Amino acid sequence: MSELYPLTVTNIVKETRHAVVVTLVPRPEDVSHFAYKQGQYLTFEREFEGEALRRSYSICAGLRENQLKVGIKKVDDGWFSSWANEELKVGDVLPSMPPQGRFFTPLEPERAKNYLLFAAGSGITPILSLARTILEEEPQAKIILIYMNRSFNTIMFREALSDLKDRFMTRFSVLHILEHDAGDIDMLSGRVDAEKLDNLFTQWMSPKATDTAFICGPKPLMFLISERLQAHGMAKENVKFELFASTPPKKARAKTTSSQDKKDVRVTVIRDGQTRIFDMARNGETLLEAGAQEGVDMPFSCKAGVCSTCICKVTTGNVEMMSNYALEDYEVERGLTLACQALPLSDEITLTYDEH
Repeated sequence: MSELYPLTVTNIVKETRHAVVVTLVPRPEDVSHFAYKQGQYLTFEREFEGEALRRSYSICAGLRENQLKVGIKKVDDGWFSSWANEELKVGDVLPSMPPQGRFFTPLEPERAKNYLLFAAGSGITPILSLARTILEEEPQAKIILIYMNRSFNTIMFREALSDLKDRFMTRFSVLHILEHDAGDIDMLSGRVDAEKLDNLFTQWMSPKATDTAFICGPKPLMFLISERLQAHGMAKENVKFELFASTPPKKARAKTTSSQDKKDVRVTVIRDGQTRIFDMARNGETLLEAGAQEGVDMPFSCKAGVCSTCICKVTTGNVEMMSNYALEDYEVERGLTLACQALPLSDEITLTYDEH
């Protein structure tokens, strides 16, 4: 597929018992495709039992490092993450899409900005990329990182965070909140709930004095943090979050399409200047699923409305999304949609990947 490029694994570091950091290098002719921004991710593809699976992992390197490094934490029943932690080796080649994602804001070296960063578990991966880049590229910026983990031995990038604290002592602070291995400060131990967040925002930090908050982790916790930040005076548009997609089953279930389904929706897909047309039924299939059955090459990764890989613009017709964790309200008003979540509402729909 045209958007996948081979990346060679050049180093693997065991970060924790269940997580590795993988360094990859593109071919010389592909280097320009892999210029990244802080907070972005790579989407890899690998075949398992005859099925091509795609999984996205965030880049943990800062801009000045100019290296493709991703953190991969092993998850229960995760084929790709288990394979990466147990079998992946230096010299292996992984097909990857170019860096994607919008989990960042423009760098402004002339401004003295304040940031709040929130990470849970492996959500630290894009957050580390943001912290490294902001501290190096915005010399007046200050950052407070709140990092939530089950226990001390599950903390990823402990040494990297310690190094950043040593280098930027007056500009970078880290608060570790642990469910277990708790210390003497109640606010920094146990589960994070609304009361704990309210205490943090009242006694330790001020959302009102913060320019941008970045949060990354499981959906319920991230939504709670976003809600409490706004309750303490932070504007919604200044809260940026990157959610973990729900882990799909090992093998995607094949969707059964009845021969009786009437294909009464005509879909036109424009991508890279080329046009493909197919018909689909209103049977609960998404535009992405229907397109895949017709052999139409449409980008995707998580299929959960989280990662933003499948963003496109509806220029004709109407759709509705089952879930949306990647688009802002104003973007939906502009006609942007997530093909993996979009259901047809009209008889004719035109999608373009070339305008958004």
